[in-house]
Parts: sequence; C-alpha cells; structure tokens
Amino acid sequence: MQMDELSQAPPPARVSARDRILSTSYELFARRGIRDVGVDELIARAGVAKATFYKHFRSKDELALAYLERWYQLRRTAIEDAVERRGSEGGPALLAIFDVFNDWFRQGTAEVSSFLHVLIEMGRDHPLGRAALDYLAKTRAELAALAEAAGLRDPEDFAWSCHILVKGSIIASAEGDERAAERAREMAVLLIKEHHAPRAVVEVLEAEVLEAS
Repeated sequence: MQMDELSQAPPPARVSARDRILSTSYELFARRGIRDVGVDELIARAGVAKATFYKHFRSKDELALAYLERWYQLRRTAIEDAVERRGSEGGPALLAIFDVFNDWFRQGTAEVSSFLHVLIEMGRDHPLGRAALDYLAKTRAELAALAEAAGLRDPEDFAWSCHILVKGSIIASAEGDERAAERAREMAVLLIKEHHAPRAVVEVLEAEVLEAS
C-alpha cells in the first residue's frame, strides 16, 4: 500500500466504553473469579470513569452476567463451526465438542471453566449461579439435539452422560492432564455406541479409533 493510500485509509474503529469494560471483565473474571475482582479495579483497567461504568452496568453482577453471555455465544459459535466442519468431512458431529475443547485446553484458554467456576464460586441460589446452571442446561440441550440428529437412542440421557465427560475433561485439564479432551473423546465414542448409533456412524467411529491407535 502506497503512502497516499494510507493517508486516505479510514481510521480504525474506536472500541466503545462498554466493550472495553466487558473485555476487561472477560480477562479478569475468567482467571480470578467474580468475588476477587472489584469494581474499582475493573474501572481502572478499562480506563473509564466510574459514571461511565454504571451507565452501562448497574452492578458488578450485571457485568458478570454479560460476561457469561459473551462466553456462551463464543463457545456456541466455535462448536457450531466444528460440527459443520466435521459433518462436511464425514465425521460424527457429536465428537466436535471434544475437538474444540482440546484446542482450548492446549491454548490455556481460561474461559473454558467459566460456567463451572461461577457455579461453584457463587452457589446455585445466587443469580450468577442460576445463570451458570442455565448455560450448562443449554449445552446439554445442544448435545441432545446432536444425538437426536445422529439417530441415537434416548438423546436426553446421552446428553447428560456426555456432559459429564465434558465437565470432567475441564477439571482434568485444570489438574494438568494435557490429554483431558482426548480421553473424554475416547469415552464418548463408547457412549455413542452404547446408545445404539446407526451402523454407518459406528463404522466411522471404529475407523477413527483405529487411526488414533
């Protein structure tokens, strides 16, 4: 690009105060939890005035709810993309979630444990704890929908069992298990077979197991 073209290029879009606050909370809440992060620190790190903070968020809890919603949307988009990619490659879409989590674990993405972390930290009776439970329930609903689309028996029961594997892999990764998602994925293959996957799906699963071994 020539110098005159640079001079004519539009200036970079300014990040809104709300987005700066939310991005700051995203970094701090994910790594330290909700209770350990104070409003004054959030304001200072985001570089906004106190009045600006309260213009966009009436309380730290309201900001934490926005943080959880943002993480849910990012997580859902990543998994939907992985499901679509696996489907186009002929692989079982039900295993896509473990592909995504494996990438996140290897990258050290702290947000992965957000829903569990908030639920344990705040308790199920706190508004944030209830929100975390709602997002976990949405994950199970997504797993059940994938199971139904794959023709598995009792999709809801499968979703509960598969969700145990997902949550267990999050804890195992936090403990330092670098293969947490891979181990959970291997158990998910057995779970899919147990729920009477169609023969075509079983054949693909068996091929993947042989390739992995």
